[in-house]
Amino acid sequence: MMDFDRKLNMVTSSDKPIKSPRLSNKFSISIPTIVRLGEVSPATDSACSAYEHYLRLPDLKKLWDCKEFPDWKNESILRPALQALEITFRLVSTVLSDPRPYSNRREWKRKLESLAMNQVELIAMICEDEEEFSDTQGKPPTIGLFSSAGVLSREDSSTEVWKLSSNTTVVSRGSESSLLPRLATWRTAEDIAQNILYSIECEMRRCPYTLGLGEPNLSGKPNLDYDLICKPYNLQSLKKPPSDDFNHENQTVYTTHQILECWIRVSHEILHRVVDRIDSNEFERAANDCWMIERIWKVLEQIEDLHLLMDPNDFLRLKSQLTVKSDSSSSAAFCFRSRSLIDITKKSKNLRHKLPDILGVEVDPLGGPRIQEAAMNLYRKKTKKTEFEKIHLIQSMQAIESAMKRFYYAYKQVLVIMVGSLEAQGNQSFVSEDSLAHIFLEPTYFPSLDAAKTFLGDYWEQGRRNKNSVQIETESTHSFE
Repeated sequence: MMDFDRKLNMVTSSDKPIKSPRLSNKFSISIPTIVRLGEVSPATDSACSAYEHYLRLPDLKKLWDCKEFPDWKNESILRPALQALEITFRLVSTVLSDPRPYSNRREWKRKLESLAMNQVELIAMICEDEEEFSDTQGKPPTIGLFSSAGVLSREDSSTEVWKLSSNTTVVSRGSESSLLPRLATWRTAEDIAQNILYSIECEMRRCPYTLGLGEPNLSGKPNLDYDLICKPYNLQSLKKPPSDDFNHENQTVYTTHQILECWIRVSHEILHRVVDRIDSNEFERAANDCWMIERIWKVLEQIEDLHLLMDPNDFLRLKSQLTVKSDSSSSAAFCFRSRSLIDITKKSKNLRHKLPDILGVEVDPLGGPRIQEAAMNLYRKKTKKTEFEKIHLIQSMQAIESAMKRFYYAYKQVLVIMVGSLEAQGNQSFVSEDSLAHIFLEPTYFPSLDAAKTFLGDYWEQGRRNKNSVQIETESTHSFE
């Protein structure tokens, strides 16, 4: 993989400052050495273990790892996604039940509604993949609307009877355990719950089934067996942190990070599938997965932004009670206590190593421009469907890089606002020591693609200049005649 690192290895060898001949009598300007940044690493084991214990991650992982449908490949992806959505409903309930008069409920409702809708969009993207499932791949557990022949079961309190047409009666059974139908009956949360339900109806239109959370389901689609997959009862048993003797901010922080970890798990599973699909030359499907990962990074950023609404005094008091302090030995930010976050960061960066396989070339051990030339040819020709798919995949991989760096940059700003710039930077040099700064200041992961676009831009610029020159010469000739 020397071609990827060639630009990173171009380090200025001389330690002497380079002086400008015109300004040498006044001051000297030294060109900083290009630092090759190492791999991001998690915080100490004790800090990571404390973080996992606080969020009860071992119990959450048991729910994620539950395999009840071995032939259904999307189970490991859709289950944590649905659980993240369900925990968001719990956060809505927690925020709207907060007795503190200084809590900004209006902005909380807006942000949580937006977060829930973005999660529904992601879930719909995951479910769209089910349209192409085969008998060997397995089908998700769904509940048909016409299986009961219009008969309402006495035991099922969540069923609803309605007419799809003049001659067709539908018995729609929704979730009995989810919090969303309950929020829709609560006057304080009725508006946000109804908006989420309408969002489910709209986003699931391209899917072969719907979620069954009380959305209108005007198309009469089968309902996903939400309670069987999501297991809301089990999630409710994890709603309290190990120590719940703190202020009301504790429940908010705890629930917010559980949502974060659920989507990190989803990203982890999709990243594995991207690699498998690239190896199988399924470039179009791999591109769709990469766009999902890009959106997940944006959702992770949106989740972290919820900290901006937390009361500064209550948050800092909770932080002190939880003894959440910066690790002075490694100056690690709090986000680096999540081993899973570090893992998907590395996997997102390592997608660059699949670029030679996508372009169909081998990496030149001498650092030659093979990948760059192959990319230029791919951008210019585009004569086959597979070439379109490759371009879409490359674009989505670069979008992942951009979204991931934005996440860490935004996290840095949230950290500064919540705890102050002094502790956020840990009294360290911003560029040389801060791991967060290293991530979003890293050079591009795709230098060959950068070079290809640079040369391609020069090619078209030169063509434009030649065309203008020919046009001027022609007009001069006609004028002379």
